[in-house]
Amino acid sequence: MNQLYSVWGMVRRHKYLVTIIIFGVIIVFLDDNSLIERSKHKAEISRLRSEIDHYRAEYDASTAQLNELQSDSSAIERIAREKYLMKKPNEDIFVFKDEY
Repeated sequence: MNQLYSVWGMVRRHKYLVTIIIFGVIIVFLDDNSLIERSKHKAEISRLRSEIDHYRAEYDASTAQLNELQSDSSAIERIAREKYLMKKPNEDIFVFKDEY
């Protein structure tokens, strides 16, 4: 019991320091908007922005290819030959694979 009184006496003497420490613990660890949660959210935002950039570049490439297909009929033949290995009736196809 004597130890409890000595702890209480220390808390009463340093009440501002104890209040600041409790406030700091709440801000850093316990709150919904704690610093830990904020850093997790910041990392997720960064990951999502890089994903958006990746898909935006992919969209731009697909749009350019679509515009090329709509404007140039020889592009359809070229893509059919390259991607789908289609050929004309009297042609032979040779496929070369790069091995690294």
